[in-house]
Amino acid sequence: MGGARGQASDVGIQTRQILRIKDRLNEIFVEHTGQPKEKIERDTDRDFYMTAEEAKEYGLIDKVIESKKIK
Repeated sequence: MGGARGQASDVGIQTRQILRIKDRLNEIFVEHTGQPKEKIERDTDRDFYMTAEEAKEYGLIDKVIESKKIK
C-alpha cells in the first residue's frame, strides 16, 4: 500500500495508518461483496488478479459490459 521513510516513530505511525486503511477497505469489500472477512483478508494480502467475469462472481462489479464489434 505504500512505503514509509523517516524516523522509527514516523514509520510506526505510517504503518498503523496503512493498516487502519486496509482494515476499513476490507470492511467495505465484505459489506459490498458478501464474501467472508477471512476470504477478503486473504485475497487482499497480496496482488489478486481476476477476469471481469470472476470479479462479477466475486461481487465486486454488477455486470460486465460487452463492447459492440465493428465490422
